[in-house]
Amino acid sequence: MRIVVLAGGISTERDVSLMSGSRIYKALKENGHDTILLDVFLGYEGDPDKVFDLDIDWAEKVAPVSVDEPDIAEVKKRREDQSNMLFGPNVIRICKDADIVFMALHGDCGENGKIQATFDLFDIKYTGTDFLSSALAMNKFLTKQMFRTHGVKTPDSYLLSGPDDTREPELPCVVKICSGGSSIGVYITKTMEEYREAVKKAFRYEGKVLVEQYIEGRELTDCVIEGVALPIVEIVPLTGFYDYKNKYQAGSTTEICPAPIGEAATKTIQEMAVKAYHALGITTYARMDFIMTEEGECYCLEANTLPGMTPVSLVPQEAAAIGRSFNELCEWILQISLRKYA
Repeated sequence: MRIVVLAGGISTERDVSLMSGSRIYKALKENGHDTILLDVFLGYEGDPDKVFDLDIDWAEKVAPVSVDEPDIAEVKKRREDQSNMLFGPNVIRICKDADIVFMALHGDCGENGKIQATFDLFDIKYTGTDFLSSALAMNKFLTKQMFRTHGVKTPDSYLLSGPDDTREPELPCVVKICSGGSSIGVYITKTMEEYREAVKKAFRYEGKVLVEQYIEGRELTDCVIEGVALPIVEIVPLTGFYDYKNKYQAGSTTEICPAPIGEAATKTIQEMAVKAYHALGITTYARMDFIMTEEGECYCLEANTLPGMTPVSLVPQEAAAIGRSFNELCEWILQISLRKYA
């Protein structure tokens, strides 16, 4: 089967996407598929008709995820045509020639439904959920509205009208960009000084910023595949919370799967994860993040429709807990995605 693993892009999660993509690419190659790894923004400058015939390692130059966010301005300089169009040279053409596109994109360029909608218009098959559920899940404000409508408990929150919004929050609180990922643009604030600085920083990322009730508790996550919850992971950062550094730097966080939270709490969170999955109309797979208080109250924070597949990512750990290797996980996602088009 001819497969394009689509990664990269120009979101703040570019480096994470490339690492996810490189691992998926290698797994699918080992599974016997005719696979290439393609950067959605930089594209391919060669002959698109021969791209699947090249005997090269498409992941050779993918570097480990850095502690620092990627320099997107520098990435844009690398594009030969100097266009700001999201799709780089020959990307649509190559994806049309493939049997399916395995989506390894994270963040704004890939998880917000725009690429999925474009692929629908071009009749290009892709892995993961559709454009509408992607868009809903990417927008944390809309996600919370859907959660509340469908009885999924989530922290209270409100949108700021702008960087000069004069409302004073109940401290401590969480300031986060509305449509980000990998905890980029997320700040836990305990004083008004910290809060004001966090708001300024958040609005530098995007024009919609959310203020959320701070819930202290254990950080948990659960992947749902085809409407069935996998084992839960407990996330224990060595310092601070589960931010960008703690997510992608080996040794920064301890993950425990299955999470040692007891049978009753496990059932509650797995049921809540499935409920959140259906509330947003998600198909195929997604990962839901939770906080559980000391008293056992569980809150769903958000849904990730294209969760990470890096060496330290959580969904592969959940799959391993039920006896599926990384290669088997990639094949599983591929096959259930193809069934959407049967």
